[in-house]
Amino acid sequence: MIQGVVPEGSTPPPHPLPPHPALTAYYAGAAERVGFVRRLFDVTAGDYDGINQIFSFGTARRHRARMLREIGLGPGKMVLDVATGTGMLAAAALSLVGPLGSVTALDLSAGMLRVAGRHRGLRLVQGSMEALPFANAQFELLTMGYALRHAASLGGAFAEFARVLRPGGQVLLLEIGRPGSRLAHLLAGAYLGRVVPLLSRLAGSGRHAETLMRYYWDTIETCVSPETILTALLAAGFQNARCTTEFGLLKTYRATRP
Repeated sequence: MIQGVVPEGSTPPPHPLPPHPALTAYYAGAAERVGFVRRLFDVTAGDYDGINQIFSFGTARRHRARMLREIGLGPGKMVLDVATGTGMLAAAALSLVGPLGSVTALDLSAGMLRVAGRHRGLRLVQGSMEALPFANAQFELLTMGYALRHAASLGGAFAEFARVLRPGGQVLLLEIGRPGSRLAHLLAGAYLGRVVPLLSRLAGSGRHAETLMRYYWDTIETCVSPETILTALLAAGFQNARCTTEFGLLKTYRATRP
């Protein structure tokens, strides 16, 4: 594992944009958010894949692989998976780039990276998405699976994404967003906000797993709009920023570095 350092030229932009307001039911204020998230993922890392299977009905793996194929990922590509967690999206990318390509998996949580280490062939790096410990123009594709809501600053993260991508490089951000219709929102809130936390407590690391999934839903509930995220991508210098939605919940953001 490589301990990341803040690279030269990675100063956050002057107007950071958090993906959601401080959730003071979990931490005292915005300054404590990063530490809270890191500790929560550290303590639940061993249960995370099982929890993911519960709330996705076992479909998450296929969805990740399909999105990577649709964006054109193939042999020989250089990929950075940010906030990799247990490495599920990174592992799917690794199977597509082959021996001539490479996949670097970055996460703030040492616990998550230990679990991601089960996927042989990944380069594991501990670090923050707002201060990526990589040289400029190093990757052809940057991916992130369901972690954009954990950024401290969308502006800071997107500026770093643009910096480490080569000209013509792409970002692929998978997310879960708040449903638009009232009925869908009520159903999603009941399932993701109540049923999944309870099942996670029973099947995972007790109250920590329950807290993780309650927090997961609360970040979905309070996240900024897709339009705000697309605007932040454009402000960071990306082009062709777009968002597609499936089943009212699954958001896929794509953009290209000029």
